[in-house]
Amino acid sequence: MWLAKGTLTYIDLHTHSTASDGTLSPRELVQCAARSSLSALALTDHDTTAGLAEAADEARVLGIDFIPGIEISCAYPRPGTMHLLGYGIDPNSPILSRTLGDLVQARYERNRQIIKTLNAQGIAITDEHVARIAGRGVVGRPHIAAALIELGVVKTSAQAFSQYLGQGGSAYADKERLTAREAIDLIHSAGGIVSLAHPVQLRKQNRAQLREEIKTLADLGLDAVEVLHSDHPEHVVDMLEGWAERFGLLKTGGSDFHGSNKPHITIGFAQRLRVPEAYLSAIREHLSKLARSD
Repeated sequence: MWLAKGTLTYIDLHTHSTASDGTLSPRELVQCAARSSLSALALTDHDTTAGLAEAADEARVLGIDFIPGIEISCAYPRPGTMHLLGYGIDPNSPILSRTLGDLVQARYERNRQIIKTLNAQGIAITDEHVARIAGRGVVGRPHIAAALIELGVVKTSAQAFSQYLGQGGSAYADKERLTAREAIDLIHSAGGIVSLAHPVQLRKQNRAQLREEIKTLADLGLDAVEVLHSDHPEHVVDMLEGWAERFGLLKTGGSDFHGSNKPHITIGFAQRLRVPEAYLSAIREHLSKLARSD
């Protein structure tokens, strides 16, 4: 991808493909990034590295800087959720592969429980139907939501989650998750750095509680915080930038693009803001230091 000299370039460090709960294949996702004139892209599918090789191959063809990533769900008290992003990971790390295999199994068992509960409520949904929708990707609740739409049970994914699949829904089931410390150690063991995804989704009661949670994670080895995100208005961005400076954390950012599963989100945009290429430069420098220290 050729850019005019002096042109500002932007990146997206938080995207999803059909390898988890996005609607574009890894190849299509990279093509979408190219059409949006992004200079770099990270693929951060949930609990899987299955799409990284395909995305990396397409990125090489199109001349886009590609960062292998992942998003791991962590154990966290309701109603909040904690997700940690890993960047620069080795997809072939043995310990990462083993742990992700366990997480996929836990997700499978959760999905089976959800489908069983929906069947008990008179909804004729099957494993085969959901698997067909997921295709090659890891089956998740968005695929169950899509099946409910096809069956005419609900009209939208949002309705499926509010009525059946989300916390408080009639068929909700939790799954086994890593602790924050375990997830941080896992990403580090795979050669990556760790960023706290969309901190507002921790749903802390006030700024002080959120600040202390980020401080606690930093003490556990957190490397970065996602400052720019589609859920973050500008005053939240300013707040998180200040805390990143205070706690010595890198800044990351991304759209959290899922394709048509989240149609209000545009790749390359975190609300009205763009993620600067300087974020990636700092990540690359940090990864280089880690590699030299090994």
